[in-house]
Amino acid sequence: MAQLQFNLMPERKVWKVAELNARIRELLSGAFTNVWIEGEISNFREAQSGHLYFTLKDQTSQIRCVCFRQNAIRLRFRAEDGLQARVRGSVSVYDARGEYQVYIEHIEPVGLGALQLAFEQLKKKLEAEGLFDGARKKVLPLLPGRIGVITSPRAAALRDILRILRRRFPNARVLLYPVRVQGEGAADDIVKALTFFAERDAADVLILARGGGSLEDLWPFNEEAVARAIAASIVPVISAVGHETDFTIADFVADVRASTPSAAAEIVVQERDAFDRHLAEAQRKLADSIRYLILQRRHSLQVLLSDHAFRRPEELLREYRQKIDELVQRLGEQLRERLEEFRNRFTDARARLASYDLRVRLEAMRLRTEHRAGELRLRIERMLALKRQRFERLMLQLDERSPLRVLERGYSIVYDAAGEVIRSAQSAEAGDEVSIRLARGRLFAEIKRRET
Repeated sequence: MAQLQFNLMPERKVWKVAELNARIRELLSGAFTNVWIEGEISNFREAQSGHLYFTLKDQTSQIRCVCFRQNAIRLRFRAEDGLQARVRGSVSVYDARGEYQVYIEHIEPVGLGALQLAFEQLKKKLEAEGLFDGARKKVLPLLPGRIGVITSPRAAALRDILRILRRRFPNARVLLYPVRVQGEGAADDIVKALTFFAERDAADVLILARGGGSLEDLWPFNEEAVARAIAASIVPVISAVGHETDFTIADFVADVRASTPSAAAEIVVQERDAFDRHLAEAQRKLADSIRYLILQRRHSLQVLLSDHAFRRPEELLREYRQKIDELVQRLGEQLRERLEEFRNRFTDARARLASYDLRVRLEAMRLRTEHRAGELRLRIERMLALKRQRFERLMLQLDERSPLRVLERGYSIVYDAAGEVIRSAQSAEAGDEVSIRLARGRLFAEIKRRET
């Protein structure tokens, strides 16, 4: 009878790392989608690609988070370390490191709204750069002839501005640049309008206007691009956005902030009124000055008329004629004295010049030159003689030490075929050719035998 065999050990399943990570990702992605998490942002980093990486933590735990660029560009504020925030996204696994993390789709701050936080962050940034400093703000023109208005052509703010300007400043030229004042693209329209007036010098002052609304409605006037365009404008800008209690970034950067659009028009008119008052005051002062000068000249005329010169002019005229004659006589005498002095000085100078014979000086200089030339020739001849004696002495020494003098006494020098001097019989072999240097000429020979 055959025996039955049972294998009670379970079958072992071996996972690859990538397979296990993929399985965990499927489980997490399916179980945790569209979840909200609240915590504090830390280790915040913005990559060059525009993706945001940070950690969300509470008192005991933390989790990694990633917000890709297509979601990050929709944020109105800047995420930063220490910000308490709520995030919405899905949980998944990053296979390369086997770490689970949250892929963020939306971030909102806890406490302040996203727009209010973005407002505070931008305000702090621009204030640190000095865009709110009063020193950089421009003074409004005293008498603007061209007033630029940047607003919506359908806005009630435009009607209020035009009504006040027509009533109080009828000869002003108003230039309207129509823009959207809320919604997508409004900030770009405002920047283009500010650039237009700055590049073309088309206005003396600008009014940036909009009626009241919520923070979201007024948000185009809180955009960084608008703030920097206002700061860069060479034309003074009056910000008239919202009601009196509404404040935007444009209000802080603008050269003047008006509580309402109507108030902006009144500010421009106030400058005209100030000019009119200044002109009237100048007219009054000019009239007073003219009246004072007339009274002063009238008094001077009365004093002159009462002087005795007007009562006896012929006598005064004779006195002045006599004084003139005396002055002419004294002047003639002084001129004659000065002329005589110059004549005497000229005579003395001519006498001194005549006594000064240049030929004598030239002859003396010629004699000194010839004497110096003779001395120079003697020195040169003496030096050449010394050099010649030394040269001859050196030539004699060189001749005495020359090896040719030895040859003159009957000696000779023997060279081998390579031209080397043979100093020993052992340096040559029988049959070698040698050359013999004599005092006069050379001999060539062949060695027949050698003796050591």
